[in-house]
Amino acid sequence: MARTAFLGLGVMGYPMAGHLKSAGHEVTVYNRTAAKAEAWAAEHGGASAPKPREAATGAEYVMSCVGNDDDLRSVCLGEDGAFAGMQAGSIFIDHTTVSAKVTRELYEAAKAQGISFVDAPISGGQAGAENGVLSVMCGGDAEAYAKAEPVIDAYARICRRIGETGAGQMTKMCNQIAIAGLVQGLSESLHFAEKAGLDGRAVVEVISQGAAGSWQMSNRYETMLDDHFEHGFAVDWMRKDLGICLDAADETGASLPVTALVDQFYKDVQKMGGGRWDTSSLFKRLRESG
Repeated sequence: MARTAFLGLGVMGYPMAGHLKSAGHEVTVYNRTAAKAEAWAAEHGGASAPKPREAATGAEYVMSCVGNDDDLRSVCLGEDGAFAGMQAGSIFIDHTTVSAKVTRELYEAAKAQGISFVDAPISGGQAGAENGVLSVMCGGDAEAYAKAEPVIDAYARICRRIGETGAGQMTKMCNQIAIAGLVQGLSESLHFAEKAGLDGRAVVEVISQGAAGSWQMSNRYETMLDDHFEHGFAVDWMRKDLGICLDAADETGASLPVTALVDQFYKDVQKMGGGRWDTSSLFKRLRESG
């Protein structure tokens, strides 16, 4: 079993760190709000630390799941950052969805200190984190990934190395691009059913068994019809991710017309006061627009 640290105990990180402990690993946690780290330690029998550096000291593997590029830099760099406490040969595994640019920046900073850096963004939502069945898409050196994979398996249903540094983040962008179009399509389908006077539940029961079926349809249609949007991945975070996608598209020359349009629809949801609603609230936008 390994000595690990986990930085960031949000709705994803809290249960992920718990799965590491349940798998028998030694776990020290850090969270910006110290009370949450202390609560995790009390619940799981692990340890908490007041700074990323202290959490990372002595750890073979340091995981992070924070908010954005700046948050990730904050927990990695500086005199209180995790890199300052990590020993040569240890591995930093980042589960945050961030830009490939910051991933490559931190990979180089880690490499200069003899530390490996694996970008490993996740998909599966809060339920996936709680049940330990996340999809983990990784980039980084093959040797570092091979060492990290057995530890990541504590909370993963599937974990794959896609390529070199940044490939994990680029794959997560593919994931978010696909989700954006699917949720908008599902929202329009349910909206059309309502306008046509159809029973949305009966419609989904039938079409979900054919080519229209998807995870989003199976797991979100009922809450969408019930006007319940207080679970899952928040619109504010989705817009952050889609912004990363669109910036990367400009750099790579990819054309993302649907993604750009759906991003604006999410902006409308934010204007409705729905920044913390989950991403299926695209349906609420249509329903309330008439």
